[in-house]
Amino acid sequence: MPDRQPGLREVLLVAAVAVAVVLLAAGITALLPKDGQALVFHTPLLIAVLVLGTAFVLWRILRSPRT
Repeated sequence: MPDRQPGLREVLLVAAVAVAVVLLAAGITALLPKDGQALVFHTPLLIAVLVLGTAFVLWRILRSPRT
């Protein structure tokens, strides 16, 4: 039996969740005081979050059970 491939519904769901997370993060950042916004925008914090998030996703893919 071939591996199940994600369909259009699953892809659109993941895309919608990703857009919602980005909009939520932008909204939360806009509510921060100016010092908090400076921390987010003028330090490598965003890069660290992206690197850690990518490492977590790759770790999950590599640890997924094979059938």
